[in-house]
Amino acid sequence: MKEILDMINSIEPLDASRDDDIQKHLDNLTKPPGSLGRLEEIAKTFIRASSVYPPKINRKTIFVMAADHGVAAEGVSAFPAEVTPQMVQNFLNGGAAINVLARHTGCETRVVDMGVNADFGDLKSLIDRKVARGTKNIAEGPAMTEDEMIRAMKSGIELAGTAAGEGTDIIGTGDMGIANTTASTAVYCALLGLEPEEITGAGTGLDEEGVRLKTEVIKRALEKNAPYGNPLDVLMKLGGFEIAGLAGLIIGAAKNGLPVVVDGFISGAAAAVAMKICPNVSERLLFAHLSDEKGHKTVLEKLCIKPILDFNMRLGEGTGAALAISVIEAAVKIYNEMATFESAGVSDSVEIAPSV
Repeated sequence: MKEILDMINSIEPLDASRDDDIQKHLDNLTKPPGSLGRLEEIAKTFIRASSVYPPKINRKTIFVMAADHGVAAEGVSAFPAEVTPQMVQNFLNGGAAINVLARHTGCETRVVDMGVNADFGDLKSLIDRKVARGTKNIAEGPAMTEDEMIRAMKSGIELAGTAAGEGTDIIGTGDMGIANTTASTAVYCALLGLEPEEITGAGTGLDEEGVRLKTEVIKRALEKNAPYGNPLDVLMKLGGFEIAGLAGLIIGAAKNGLPVVVDGFISGAAAAVAMKICPNVSERLLFAHLSDEKGHKTVLEKLCIKPILDFNMRLGEGTGAALAISVIEAAVKIYNEMATFESAGVSDSVEIAPSV
């Protein structure tokens, strides 16, 4: 634990010394100031987060972390737990939505086994960081031990460090794990003081009765594992191996000056843990989209976050991150490639004749 806490404590606030220059450049582009709205905000956020000037986005990597959840035994998902390893294989075969959107946006996809209840053998395309074959049932006790949580987080931290060493410019987060909306909802409730009835959603497509059951399971889990200490205690008791891995990935990226695009509901739970345990991480994050999962809007408002997209998506996998990265890349291209008033020979002001 000390190693992780030392890493967290070593992450310093962003250097804001270039902020005025960045804003001045945006205002000098051939357009009315602020007329590109969120694109200008996104460009500025990315530049500050990466600390690279002029900004660049050449190498884009999305990490899809997968793990099983013991709480699936409570019937909280419309799909059986066997779907987790099946979807991992689909990722590796290139047939999932994230593969399509990653190819479309020029992102590399890396699939990480954080704790899937299956043996994939020696697959070179799969990054094996399996902690265990799924977490324990949070409705009956803690999801994982402290040692397991540390191992999962360290894997994420190490993967971020490797990506930085390879010249990655931006990281996206993705996830897969049947019942992981249950674990994520429980994490949000304990971390942000929210009620299960307020934010529990349909996940993979539960009907009304299924959502009621899921809500009761989350309430049981919260009661069974109380009281809660710091955010890492919440993660250990209620989270998943992929959530812990993503939290480590976010922390490792912040340490290495890599901006992270947080996908949706599940990735957001990992980001919330990282932000709560290390506020300096927040400045390095861009949130991809408003998930259609019930409660995500409430969570984002609680964290004072404005996401980039709102497409009524709730698939996960990093699909929202892939699309948002394309928008971020567009913002950076505007910053780098658009002419200034001076270079284009365009007047940056207009004399308005007084009315007679």
